[in-house]
Amino acid sequence: MDKLKKFDLMAKIARELEDVRNSQQAVLEKIGKIEVDNIELGDKTIETKLPDIYQRTADNADSIREILETFQQATDEFAEKNNVDKLREQQAINNIK
Repeated sequence: MDKLKKFDLMAKIARELEDVRNSQQAVLEKIGKIEVDNIELGDKTIETKLPDIYQRTADNADSIREILETFQQATDEFAEKNNVDKLREQQAINNIK
């Protein structure tokens, strides 16, 4: 795999990880709203099971954030080490010819 293709794939994965992180955050917010609504309703199943689901989801969100941060740093280092900006410029020049 050439360096630009590898970088593009790394960037795609980073975007997908960001999407997963955002999705996890949305799930946490929804769970929180359900817990608040259930205060008035008082459903015992929701009351007992939802906190565990929230905690597992929060733990997953933390893991995804850690992966994303580490992977983004690796992607940035790869781009710098392989001078991706210059490779893109050269690719654009080659495509014009």
